[in-house]
Amino acid sequence: MDPATAERLVAAGLADAVAFGRLFISNPDLPERIAAGLPLAPPPAADVYGGGARGYVDYPAATGLVA
Repeated sequence: MDPATAERLVAAGLADAVAFGRLFISNPDLPERIAAGLPLAPPPAADVYGGGARGYVDYPAATGLVA
């Protein structure tokens, strides 16, 4: 799921809510990035579901977000 598709589905009444999986792994601040219109970091396939913590806990948050 990506933000544009999620917005279209909700606006069209085809979904009440959507879920983001892998995008949260590489964007720990996903809601803030979407709200601010910041680019999203794609999750590298080599790190996802690889059996270790790498790729799950080491992605940085975007800088310059206003809380």
